[in-house]
Amino acid sequence: VQLVESGGGLVQAGASLRLACVVSGITLDDYAIGWFRRAPGKEREGVSYYSPSDGKKRYADSVKGRFTVSSDNAKNTVYLQMNNLNPEDTAVYSCAARRPYHPTWDRHVEYDFWGQGTQVTVSS
Repeated sequence: VQLVESGGGLVQAGASLRLACVVSGITLDDYAIGWFRRAPGKEREGVSYYSPSDGKKRYADSVKGRFTVSSDNAKNTVYLQMNNLNPEDTAVYSCAARRPYHPTWDRHVEYDFWGQGTQVTVSS
Protein backbone atom coordinates (compact mmCIF):
# COMPACT_ATOMS: atom_id res chain seq x y z
CA VAL A 1 0.00 0.00 0.00
CA GLN A 2 1.30 3.43 -0.91
CA LEU A 3 -0.05 6.93 -0.50
CA VAL A 4 1.73 9.76 -2.26
CA GLU A 5 0.89 13.42 -1.69
CA SER A 6 1.67 16.25 -4.05
CA GLY A 7 0.68 19.85 -4.61
CA GLY A 8 2.27 21.60 -1.68
CA GLY A 9 4.29 24.76 -2.03
CA LEU A 10 4.98 28.31 -0.92
CA VAL A 11 2.15 30.78 -1.46
CA GLN A 12 1.03 34.14 -0.17
CA ALA A 13 -1.91 34.61 2.17
CA GLY A 14 -5.20 34.47 0.31
CA ALA A 15 -3.90 32.07 -2.34
CA SER A 16 -5.12 28.57 -3.13
CA LEU A 17 -3.50 25.18 -3.44
CA ARG A 18 -4.82 21.77 -4.36
CA LEU A 19 -3.22 18.77 -2.73
CA ALA A 20 -3.52 15.31 -4.26
CA CYS A 21 -3.22 11.93 -2.56
CA VAL A 22 -2.65 9.08 -4.99
CA VAL A 23 -3.43 5.73 -3.44
CA SER A 24 -2.18 2.36 -4.63
CA GLY A 25 -2.59 -1.12 -3.21
CA ILE A 26 -6.06 -0.37 -1.85
CA THR A 27 -9.17 1.11 -3.38
CA LEU A 28 -11.30 4.05 -2.37
CA ASP A 29 -14.30 1.74 -2.45
CA ASP A 30 -12.99 0.11 0.72
CA TYR A 31 -11.01 2.83 2.45
CA ALA A 32 -11.59 6.36 3.68
CA ILE A 33 -8.95 9.06 3.42
CA GLY A 34 -8.07 11.55 6.11
CA TRP A 35 -5.97 14.66 5.66
CA PHE A 36 -3.83 15.67 8.61
CA ARG A 37 -1.34 18.44 9.16
CA ARG A 38 1.46 19.11 11.59
CA ALA A 39 2.88 22.54 12.14
CA PRO A 40 6.23 23.06 13.89
CA GLY A 41 5.82 22.75 17.65
CA LYS A 42 2.20 21.64 17.38
CA GLU A 43 0.40 18.34 17.53
CA ARG A 44 -0.91 16.62 14.44
CA GLU A 45 -4.33 17.95 13.53
CA GLY A 46 -7.09 16.34 11.52
CA VAL A 47 -8.03 18.63 8.65
CA SER A 48 -10.52 16.72 6.55
CA TYR A 49 -11.96 13.30 5.92
CA TYR A 50 -13.66 11.64 2.98
CA SER A 51 -15.21 8.25 2.65
CA PRO A 52 -16.00 7.77 -1.05
CA SER A 53 -17.99 4.60 -0.37
CA ASP A 54 -20.70 6.46 1.56
CA GLY A 55 -19.94 10.08 0.63
CA LYS A 56 -19.22 11.15 4.19
CA LYS A 57 -17.08 14.29 4.47
CA ARG A 58 -15.77 16.03 7.56
CA TYR A 59 -13.76 19.18 8.16
CA ALA A 60 -11.97 20.74 11.08
CA ASP A 61 -13.62 23.95 12.26
CA SER A 62 -10.48 25.88 11.34
CA VAL A 63 -10.85 25.04 7.64
CA LYS A 64 -14.62 24.85 7.14
CA GLY A 65 -15.72 27.02 4.25
CA ARG A 66 -12.17 27.23 2.86
CA PHE A 67 -11.13 23.61 2.22
CA THR A 68 -12.98 21.07 0.10
CA VAL A 69 -12.21 17.37 -0.19
CA SER A 70 -13.10 15.34 -3.27
CA SER A 71 -12.00 12.27 -5.16
CA ASP A 72 -11.49 10.80 -8.60
CA ASN A 73 -12.08 7.13 -7.94
CA ALA A 74 -10.97 6.15 -11.43
CA LYS A 75 -7.57 7.62 -10.60
CA ASN A 76 -7.63 6.39 -6.99
CA THR A 77 -6.89 9.95 -5.98
CA VAL A 78 -8.28 12.19 -3.26
CA TYR A 79 -7.90 15.95 -3.50
CA LEU A 80 -7.87 18.68 -0.90
CA GLN A 81 -8.69 22.07 -2.39
CA MET A 82 -7.47 24.78 -0.06
CA ASN A 83 -8.67 28.33 -0.64
CA ASN A 84 -8.01 31.59 1.15
CA LEU A 85 -4.93 30.20 2.82
CA ASN A 86 -3.47 32.00 5.80
CA PRO A 87 -0.15 31.67 7.66
CA GLU A 88 -1.82 29.47 10.31
CA ASP A 89 -2.29 26.84 7.58
CA THR A 90 1.47 26.40 7.27
CA ALA A 91 2.28 22.76 8.01
CA VAL A 92 3.24 19.41 6.54
CA TYR A 93 0.07 17.89 5.13
CA SER A 94 -0.30 14.13 5.01
CA CYS A 95 -3.01 11.82 3.79
CA ALA A 96 -3.85 8.57 5.50
CA ALA A 97 -6.15 5.63 4.83
CA ARG A 98 -8.33 3.54 7.07
CA ARG A 99 -11.51 1.49 6.90
CA PRO A 100 -14.54 3.80 7.17
CA TYR A 101 -16.18 2.04 10.09
CA HIS A 102 -15.27 4.36 12.96
CA PRO A 103 -17.43 6.87 14.86
CA THR A 104 -14.70 9.52 14.77
CA TRP A 105 -12.55 10.73 11.88
CA ASP A 106 -9.73 12.78 13.29
CA ARG A 107 -7.93 10.29 15.52
CA HIS A 108 -4.70 9.61 13.67
CA VAL A 109 -4.11 6.35 15.54
CA GLU A 110 -7.09 4.84 13.72
CA TYR A 111 -5.39 5.17 10.34
CA ASP A 112 -3.50 2.24 8.88
CA PHE A 113 -1.51 3.72 6.02
CA TRP A 114 0.21 7.09 5.64
CA GLY A 115 1.85 9.16 2.96
CA GLN A 116 5.14 10.95 3.40
CA GLY A 117 3.62 14.42 3.51
CA THR A 118 3.89 17.60 1.50
CA GLN A 119 4.92 21.00 2.83
CA VAL A 120 2.52 23.91 2.63
CA THR A 121 3.94 27.31 3.54
CA VAL A 122 1.79 30.42 3.56
CA SER A 123 3.51 33.79 3.86
CA SER A 124 1.78 36.89 5.18
